[in-house]
Amino acid sequence: MRKAICLLSGGLDSTVSLYVARSEGYSPIALSIEYGQRHFREISVARALTKKLVIPHYFAALSMPWKGSALLDAKIKLPTGRDEKTMSCEIPVTYVPGRNSVFLSMAMSCAETEKAEAIFIGANILDYSGYPDCRPEYLKAVAEAMWSGTKAGVEGRKVEIKAPLIKFTKKDIVLLGQELGVPFEMTWSCYAGDDKPCGTCDSCILRAKGFREAGIPDSLLIA
Repeated sequence: MRKAICLLSGGLDSTVSLYVARSEGYSPIALSIEYGQRHFREISVARALTKKLVIPHYFAALSMPWKGSALLDAKIKLPTGRDEKTMSCEIPVTYVPGRNSVFLSMAMSCAETEKAEAIFIGANILDYSGYPDCRPEYLKAVAEAMWSGTKAGVEGRKVEIKAPLIKFTKKDIVLLGQELGVPFEMTWSCYAGDDKPCGTCDSCILRAKGFREAGIPDSLLIA
């Protein structure tokens, strides 16, 4: 069976992306990365998800001591109560410089070693918080650079970078997740990482929008 490395944060998008990989006939290998984020709620969620699915799960750790993001520096206040228009036209303080480039490089290294055919990432350009490294042109450029700089690519075994949710709204993602049987109550989206979702950060607002428009109760808030 074809292998796929699935970047898994434990959030809604990355979890649905993992389930898409399974639905497409891939044998998924999850990769979660600890990069000094302000909380590890998502990491524990990711661990529980892969245990439930009984799939291999790699954990990698790295340090970004220069910080530069509210997700890395607790001294930077998380934005709250922003409207969707502002989110779509302004890069927020939760943007982590170079994060997806680093994550995809690590995923490519894992893919080469595991002889995987694809990397799945839950990036999307609709209903997102304005991150420049979630755009299709960026992902295409990264894939081409990696093909030219890896043994697999040089030998003609190009590892494909797949972003199945790239043009999905949060509503679309929720509906697809429901269709694929994603256990929403096991996912975590809140930037704050407390016992319960804060409901006011960008990620909580977008998640709530998706479930509301899909007409589906968010089982995380019910559990």
